[in-house]
Amino acid sequence: MARDRTPAELVGAAPEQPPFEITFDGRPITTLPGRSVAAALWSAGVLAWRTTRRGGRPRGAFCGIGHCYDCLATINGRPNRRACLVPARPGDTITTQEGHGHAELAV
Repeated sequence: MARDRTPAELVGAAPEQPPFEITFDGRPITTLPGRSVAAALWSAGVLAWRTTRRGGRPRGAFCGIGHCYDCLATINGRPNRRACLVPARPGDTITTQEGHGHAELAV
């Protein structure tokens, strides 16, 4: 019979580990090990970290499981990362993603 695992074990949470800091648009955010970038932002009261290509409407996490792509963020300089799937790591830098995340390619 398979060993029953706790929710913390299933998501890789490490509550015994100390909190650490990430930044969002230059703002320091303290989070806990085992949280996704989306969960870390949510816990800090940040609900949107992307704008749509047309209209610039704010977006954040919608489905929370990586299917909808609403949670795209620029993480450590890499655009179009699904914040709900990327584990937060100490020192991560998250910035609001404008549109498709490749403004430097626009002519």
